[in-house]
Amino acid sequence: MTLPQPLPFSAAAERNTAPILAVLRQVLPKQARVLEVASGTGQHAAAFAQAEPGWQWQPSDWQADGFGAIEARTAQLANVQRPVVLDVLAPDWPLQHAAVDAVLAINMLHIAPWACCAGLMQGAARHLVPGGCLVTYGPYLEAMVPTSPGNLAFDADLRARDAAWGLRDLADVALVAGRAGLVLEQRVAMPANNLLLVFRLSA
Repeated sequence: MTLPQPLPFSAAAERNTAPILAVLRQVLPKQARVLEVASGTGQHAAAFAQAEPGWQWQPSDWQADGFGAIEARTAQLANVQRPVVLDVLAPDWPLQHAAVDAVLAINMLHIAPWACCAGLMQGAARHLVPGGCLVTYGPYLEAMVPTSPGNLAFDADLRARDAAWGLRDLADVALVAGRAGLVLEQRVAMPANNLLLVFRLSA
């Protein structure tokens, strides 16, 4: 008898789900269509969609390898769409609904080439409704804020694994966002030296 394999699991996703959800509840309306970029294991999609049934959730990732885990975790949730392959650098994003109220990217920018930042911002601007928001979460570098030893070590590890990876400077990210018409509206300090950023699309 073959036992079912356990689903991929992210301890970091488990830890940060509650703090991120608390901010999302402040930022998003009770009824919202949300595109999640880089959904990974699907833990966030499952938790957030279950917590807020009025959020229609579209998971995605740059390749389909992890879709089995996402579908397994969200199978009983009527407000979660099937995941789609989404490359943020592509000029066209394959979305069932062209307009969304929010785009969410958790722990993505530092494990992707820098060009993906502009791709994310430009794609979000194309698909957000006027006044919609892009929410990003992760560790950032800031000119006037000392970087924690843990984040410095994490940044060095990322760059050793892939020279195109690494923690991004918040000012650089905000500049790229601004060029796409997204204004940094909120900077929320989160546990473990992370930040949640809310960018608003100009109406």
